[in-house]
Amino acid sequence: MSRVRIRLATAVLASALAIGALPAAASAAPAAVPAARYHQQAETIRQIPLQGAVNVRDLGGYRTWTGGQVRQGLVYRSDALSKLTPADITAVSGLGLTKVVDFRIPMELQYDGADRLPAGLAPASRPISDLGLYGTLVGAISSADPVKQEQMLGGGRAEAYMRDIYRTFVTSPENRAQFAATVREAADGRQGPLLYHCTSGKDRTGWMSYVLLRSLAVPESAAAGDYLASNTFRAAYDAQVRAGLKQSGRMQNPDLLIPLQEVRQDYLDAATAQIEADYGSFYGYLTNGLGLDLRTLAKLQDKMVR
Repeated sequence: MSRVRIRLATAVLASALAIGALPAAASAAPAAVPAARYHQQAETIRQIPLQGAVNVRDLGGYRTWTGGQVRQGLVYRSDALSKLTPADITAVSGLGLTKVVDFRIPMELQYDGADRLPAGLAPASRPISDLGLYGTLVGAISSADPVKQEQMLGGGRAEAYMRDIYRTFVTSPENRAQFAATVREAADGRQGPLLYHCTSGKDRTGWMSYVLLRSLAVPESAAAGDYLASNTFRAAYDAQVRAGLKQSGRMQNPDLLIPLQEVRQDYLDAATAQIEADYGSFYGYLTNGLGLDLRTLAKLQDKMVR
């Protein structure tokens, strides 16, 4: 049996059993940020520092349950790229990207603007539903009515909204198709470096990253740690947003936004519980939910893991 087939068979077993291995050894990437605070892992997260985006990272560097390591420089995750500075664009150009996938819906593009990218690189629109969250948020803030804002976001309603969104990552055929297309591109040996993003780079992008890492046999604890790391990378920016809303008088209690600004384990758990309910296992989600065949998963392993 070939090395790739052996690796795939082991990865499939790990996915099917949802095995979480011991913390992996740290990557040697020079631009890495320690992630020990996320599930006490000895992993590192390689951030791409930019001025106009705060949650840009290389998905590579993680050790896999099968003894390999996810290659760097092939897949990147980020928040929106609509506010990149000229220096940022130069830095992004150095990544050698050949494709940028934008998970944002039209309303987000309308308010936040299109990506600013190096010449010759255009984003591929691949919208994933947020169940109307962005519109709800815009309406709540623009009302400047603290009673209405409390009614819309308080009392656990914001958290419940987020859990519902995560469940639709699994239940919505349209959402599954968008995630599956991105996995197939990541697996395509003819596809150069790929970046995908949404607005904050934490929910749709976070789930996509979690799925890719789990597909590569990265232990669940490490994949969840990568997901939760958005809280650290986004904390300062999100606090500034809340302070600005309070200072402007648009929100008396901007802390109502915290459940929407953060990623949380129970949001991720809502999606993985939905996987168990609908497909029985993570591997079932990959094959029956996303429609990925063994050949595609083998190609993903061969390309992404060394």
